[in-house]
Amino acid sequence: MGYAILAFDGEDEGALQRRMAVRDRHIEVLNAWAADGRLALGVPLFSAAGRILGSLMVLEVPDQAGLDAYLAAEPFNQGEVWQRVETFPFRIAPLPYRPLPQPGAPIASAPTHTVIFAWDGTDAEAEQRRLAVRGQHMARVRPMAEDGTLAMGGAILDAPGGRMTGSIAVIARPDEAGARAWLAEDPYVTGGVWQRTTLYHTRFAPLPYRPLPGAT
Repeated sequence: MGYAILAFDGEDEGALQRRMAVRDRHIEVLNAWAADGRLALGVPLFSAAGRILGSLMVLEVPDQAGLDAYLAAEPFNQGEVWQRVETFPFRIAPLPYRPLPQPGAPIASAPTHTVIFAWDGTDAEAEQRRLAVRGQHMARVRPMAEDGTLAMGGAILDAPGGRMTGSIAVIARPDEAGARAWLAEDPYVTGGVWQRTTLYHTRFAPLPYRPLPGAT
């Protein structure tokens, strides 16, 4: 159990300067939280044009207190970088993921992956549609975790331990066309589960990540 943080930078001319001014301290926090297993993933979010939009942080913490502790420690949250922050209870799907980049690994100069936020419908049948095809969805993504296509995925919940209302997937498709093609074949799309999707481009920073749930 944990939380996902979707945070957006400002859109003014000084936004990038504010981010870069505290970036080193931000990386220090990420290193500490990744090393002790509380940060499962932390990545920047880019527009199709390459502009930094914000960040996705996935925390493996047991409760709201852990989420609050991270936000209090995060320089991007205290240094006027993040202008809007959304948080969601989130559960990483236990799958045989490949290891995330570790310290010493090269940093890509361009996006290598796409972050997908996918939201279920809000009608009375939404949960049943998800459950009806969940087995097919998991059968599809399991080999993708093994071969590195799916770097991380899981369910957004309406409350800690609550009902699944959406998903986050980080896939090795650097462009929107490739990511949309990946989405189109998923049972959660063909089965009418995911009703609304938002895509962001990303790349990984090498951090001392612990293995994700289910990783071998």
